[in-house]
Amino acid sequence: MPHPDVFSCSKVNDVCLIQYSIYGYWPSLPANAFFLALFVLCAMIQTYQGIRWKTWTYMIALVCGCLIEAVGYIGRVKMHHNPYSDLGFKMQICCLIMGPAFLAAGIYLTLKHLVKAFGRQYSWLRPKWYTWIFIGCDVFSLTLQAVGGGLASSAAGKPGQLNAGNNVAITGIIIQVVTLVIFATLAIIYFSRRYQHEASQEVLDSQLQTVRFKSFCAAIIVAFLTIFTRCVYRIAEMKGGWGNPLMQNQREFIALDSVMSSIAAVALTIFHPGYCFPQMAVPLRSGNSKQSVMVEQKGPEYSSESLDVDVERAGKTPKP
Repeated sequence: MPHPDVFSCSKVNDVCLIQYSIYGYWPSLPANAFFLALFVLCAMIQTYQGIRWKTWTYMIALVCGCLIEAVGYIGRVKMHHNPYSDLGFKMQICCLIMGPAFLAAGIYLTLKHLVKAFGRQYSWLRPKWYTWIFIGCDVFSLTLQAVGGGLASSAAGKPGQLNAGNNVAITGIIIQVVTLVIFATLAIIYFSRRYQHEASQEVLDSQLQTVRFKSFCAAIIVAFLTIFTRCVYRIAEMKGGWGNPLMQNQREFIALDSVMSSIAAVALTIFHPGYCFPQMAVPLRSGNSKQSVMVEQKGPEYSSESLDVDVERAGKTPKP
């Protein structure tokens, strides 16, 4: 019997078998319900932490990312009950493609504040440019992913449009991967230059030695690696076209997309900058002229800008 047109099927029956659907399997209810609950929980905690520590931009990025992921898993839960669900497919294809871009935005925001805290003189770029460049690239890649997901989700009975949407989404994810690589490269260069100047350590070593700050840096690295892994997997998954063997492997999707995105969200939630990196938590306040940078003792009111001023006052600016 010839395969039916996947877009002509509305539910699994004697003609529209499960293996003829785009994913070729029944999405796991326990797994998708778990990830749905996890992302909702992370969004709630991020909202509380953002209000508590006033990390507004970071909060917006992470809460949006978690909620978009949650909507995607609602779509997959709907597809568990009906693998041919048009609404479920649209929800999960759009949201699960876009969600990690918002999590990546949270990572990009940290470098600006790290540069301010530990010496902007070691950076090739002004701190504000890290935000403008990487968030700009992230928005561009997100736009392409959204357009691609939209084309794919509305391509009922139009294979050409489905493939076009797939290609646009892949392009967006590739740009996201390139942006992540450039971000990591600039971060490595910055900290390499800083550590080459031993004099700078005398002023700022106390901050570098705190357990909270080290945990925050470890969380950023873990989140970066997991999002990067997820993006590479998505490129390979979508490059083969709709219904390819990799796309129809649920275990690999859970391991390389769901788990990777979840680890990133959890790491960025548990090790929140509000209490791990207080310089990122509040705006600049006047009157901070003390040269001590014991963050554990000073608390969040000691901003990253004041730390940068301390380095300059200490006369530790490296020679060009």
